[in-house]
This record gives sequence, structure tokens and C-alpha cells, in this order.
Amino acid sequence: MTHQKTLDRITERVASPEPVAAQYDSPANYRGSDLIRHQGLWKTLVEDYRVNPRDPFASGYIALLGYRYGTWTRTLRSPILRKVFRVPYWVLYIISRNVLGIEIYDTVKIGRRLNLAHQGGIVVHLNAEIGDDCVIRHGVTFGAGGSWIPKGPVVGDRVSFGPGAVVMGPVTIGDDVTIGPNCTISADIPPKTFVAMPPPRVLPRLNLGLGSRQVQTSGKSSTAKTT
Repeated sequence: MTHQKTLDRITERVASPEPVAAQYDSPANYRGSDLIRHQGLWKTLVEDYRVNPRDPFASGYIALLGYRYGTWTRTLRSPILRKVFRVPYWVLYIISRNVLGIEIYDTVKIGRRLNLAHQGGIVVHLNAEIGDDCVIRHGVTFGAGGSWIPKGPVVGDRVSFGPGAVVMGPVTIGDDVTIGPNCTISADIPPKTFVAMPPPRVLPRLNLGLGSRQVQTSGKSSTAKTT
């Protein structure tokens, strides 16, 4: 009888999984300031260092250093200490935005081991959420699609973004997704998928010169001046 009750409990758990909120609050899915509270600033920075790629002077790592420090200041309980320690954060944020071209405010909820590869031209929405082990390359933008939309994109774990990708609006991107170069995402993307732009069209080439052009007439080539 006892074995039957245990089997029934296991069956109930499998049939009715935990709600999304409970899964998000699990230790493996901490984001932003919650991640710093859970495992500490130093351990988080060491993980970032190992994926960026063990270069303390890389633009992506410097931007993450400023971001992680900003999220750490948000964990301070004393309002006075918080104001004092946030001064270095604003300095690092301005350097990251104006010099390195990477704009990530400390209200963004970022998970562990984010890799900012080929840095430059990266903009992340204030309220975006990014999961663990993601890769963001140069020219990637996370936007809301308008100032009236306060919620930003939500990105799962192990998501890779190609150069020039744009994510617009409060969309959700599942785990293990690869976004190709120059893709614009404006709708939800299911997990374990690949998103790519249509292949380029091949058009006939026009042989144009600087001061003349080649004109094909009756099988013969002649030169006509252009103005």
C-alpha cells in the first residue's frame, strides 16, 4: 500500500509540472541582482571572465564588470552606502556606452556566463531578461518597439545571436535557439530552433564605368558617355 502511494505521488508530479514562476525562482535560474545575492559578485565575475575569453581588457568583459558591479550595489540595504558605491558604476556605465559602444543598464536581468563576442554596437533594453550561457555579437539590439512598452524581450538559456540581430517588443525566445545575422525578431521563438534570413538574390551585373558605360547593341559593344 505504501509503495502504491509513493508511485501515485511520483505520477502526479510528472503529470503536473511546477509552474513557470517556481521554475524561474530555482537556484539555477537567478538573474540580475538575485544572482549576485545567491552566488556573490566575485564568483559571477570569474565565470564571465572564463567565457570572454579570459581577457580582462576585452570590451565585453569590461562592460559586464560594470553591469555586475551595478547589480551588486542594488543588493546593499543602506541607502547611503548604495548612493556612494553607485558612483563608480555610473563611471563604468558611461565608459561602456560612450567608448566601448555597449549599453547595458543594471536593471537588465542577466544570467550566468554571458559572452559578449566581437564587441561594439550592442544595446539592451532596460527591462530585458537574458538567460545563462548566451552569446551576443556586435550590432545586436534588444528593443521594446516603442517607449510606451515597458517590458523588454525575454531570452532563455544557451541562445546565440549573430551580428546585426534585432529583437523588438516583449517577445520570448526559448532555450537553445540560434539567431542568424541581421535577423529581426518580432514574435516568440520556440526552443531548439534556428532563425535565419532568406538567402540573397543573385541579379545580373551592370558593367558601369566612372565616365562611360558599356552598351550591348546587335552583338557589338559600344561606349556611351554619361553625364
